[in-house]
Amino acid sequence: MNIIKRSNDNSVMTKKTIKLSSSPNSIAALEDYLNGIIEENKLCASKYPDILISLTEAVNNAIIHGNKSDESKAVRVNCKSNAKGIYFSIIDEGNGFDPAAIPDPTSPEKLACCGGRGVYIMTALADKVAYKNNGSTVEIFFCIDP
Repeated sequence: MNIIKRSNDNSVMTKKTIKLSSSPNSIAALEDYLNGIIEENKLCASKYPDILISLTEAVNNAIIHGNKSDESKAVRVNCKSNAKGIYFSIIDEGNGFDPAAIPDPTSPEKLACCGGRGVYIMTALADKVAYKNNGSTVEIFFCIDP
């Protein structure tokens, strides 16, 4: 779904949403969704890998950790874009989590085990990452280069 409206600063803001089932097979639809956004916003190709990896990590976390791979639950991905950048929100139906409790995956004692890498990757690749609704919503922002 696309909605185009003017924001408070009179710039055009486009919104696009996709609803995914909590199945690993849903990730394929995420790439098509992102390709449409990249085309509509005429984004520089150099941003594509960072956005795709960040969204994939966020959706995987929502499916696996948030919704516990329960295919009756959905993950919604919302995108809003304007002249300043692209904002994504990834919302699961789980109980949330405390991002501060996620161990640093780069610490020597955590290098050989799983956990925390998705959050670390999103934070490294995006211009801003925030958590809302007790951690069941992840907001990711990417600046649009002029």
